[in-house]
Amino acid sequence: MDTTITSGRLRLAAHVSRPSKPAGDPPPGLVLCHGFPTDPGGAAALAQTYPELADHLAADSGWVVLTFNFRGAGTSEGDFSLGAWLDDLRAAVDHLISSESVSGVWLAGSSTGGALAICEAAEDERVRGVACLAAPATFADWAEEPETLLAHARAVGVISDPAHPRDLLGWTRELIEIEPLAVVAKIGPRPLLIVHGSDDETVPLDAARLLVDAAGEGAELRVVTSAGHRLRHDPRVVAILLGWLEQMAAAEA
Repeated sequence: MDTTITSGRLRLAAHVSRPSKPAGDPPPGLVLCHGFPTDPGGAAALAQTYPELADHLAADSGWVVLTFNFRGAGTSEGDFSLGAWLDDLRAAVDHLISSESVSGVWLAGSSTGGALAICEAAEDERVRGVACLAAPATFADWAEEPETLLAHARAVGVISDPAHPRDLLGWTRELIEIEPLAVVAKIGPRPLLIVHGSDDETVPLDAARLLVDAAGEGAELRVVTSAGHRLRHDPRVVAILLGWLEQMAAAEA
């Protein structure tokens, strides 16, 4: 079911998948986060693939799955900043808790979405666990060349307002201050699954190892042989994620 989430004054496009056979009464809930688009105009395409994945996860796991478009992506209002995307994720957690009957909330995210899921869980005890696919450990490389990132964000479509950002220094500062590696240890002993492709050319495998080492208790690393960056399209990764959801539900039973 398509719906909307309110984040501040903005409306974000979202999709809720409800299982025909729930994994509990009430069932657990998952917020599924997309990554940063890479191809020109790619922001619009994000709305097309994640609802399908959410439907698949809900049908096979029995979970309620909420996926949404961060501001600037798909048909969501607004323009990208890393801090605002983190606010959007908090709004998605709020929405799932307030609008659906779920036993608890877990997060799963790809790339930038996975990194932000770590940051959200680190500060939000309502989150029971996190699964990350190809997540970076830091956004420092973006902060080193903010003008390049800004041009890319315009090209892919997550920034449409020519005057955004009005405070370039503040916009850039968020890329330094929001650092998964610095906060990931706060998640434990809650479960953290980090899945990474051995051949990822966008986010190196070392990022996953750094996150797992820093996380300590409760963290698990799964390296997928010969896989690249776009793990959500790999059946092996979907199977890993479904297995993790089954473990989470069993632990709650």
